[in-house]
Amino acid sequence: MNINVLAGSLMTFGLLASQVCAYAQTSNSEESSYLIFHDTQQLTDNRPVDSTSVLDRHKNGSPGFNAKQLILPGALVAVGTFGVYNGAFRKLDQNIKNRMDDLRGNHFFRADDYIQYLPALTYLTFGSIGIKPKHSFKERVVVEATAYISMTALTNIGKYSFKEKRPDSNARNSFPSGHTATVFTSAELMREEYGLGIGIGAYTVAVSVAFLRLYNGRHWLNDIIAGAGVGILSARIGYWMLPLYQRWFKWNNPCSDIIVLSPAYNPTEHSFSINLACTF
Repeated sequence: MNINVLAGSLMTFGLLASQVCAYAQTSNSEESSYLIFHDTQQLTDNRPVDSTSVLDRHKNGSPGFNAKQLILPGALVAVGTFGVYNGAFRKLDQNIKNRMDDLRGNHFFRADDYIQYLPALTYLTFGSIGIKPKHSFKERVVVEATAYISMTALTNIGKYSFKEKRPDSNARNSFPSGHTATVFTSAELMREEYGLGIGIGAYTVAVSVAFLRLYNGRHWLNDIIAGAGVGILSARIGYWMLPLYQRWFKWNNPCSDIIVLSPAYNPTEHSFSINLACTF
């Protein structure tokens, strides 16, 4: 069973990675061709070349692959992986665990099981409460879906490859932290979509979840460091893939989405619900 899960995760991530690499290889050549075409057309029509305006129009589209965005998540994953085997780091892990055990005692706080999903929900719904997003609802849906598919694949690859033992049990699926990866994925999506101010709030939630994973004794320090890196990388993969989706589904023109959230109460079952309706 473990082999099947690992193989499926590798195949899923390999497919995503191949698409990102293909886009990275073609984006620069497409931009050059775009500029050459417009510059030649302007010269033929005896009009002055305005390469700045052409670049501005090109850059106003969705963000594509940028190798510099690999630095931060790559460093976090590398540090976390280093901690799996390094003796000094393992001592640091153990010291932090002991301090958390003393701080916590028998008073566990399991809110991390729930608030890990909060930024993911707000990423999709903030546009319906007057906070202007950079992309349409359908674009946010596919970005988030791609990000979480990537996160799930990367997390499972780590868990079934390293088989690190959890600090509170004999289960060998500690590295990297899935909760941390989940919440950091959506925190980075929030920062990219809504700006630094809202991003800081989302990252505050993410750091809180990471701390609670240590506080509740569920993970080592190196697990949450790598989980944060996996989450940030996964969010960026979602945005790197967006230009491809825009071409595949012909989303070149701006479109307006209508989203309606309506609460409902069922008196028979004494339950509340929220209905979501949207146009694409």
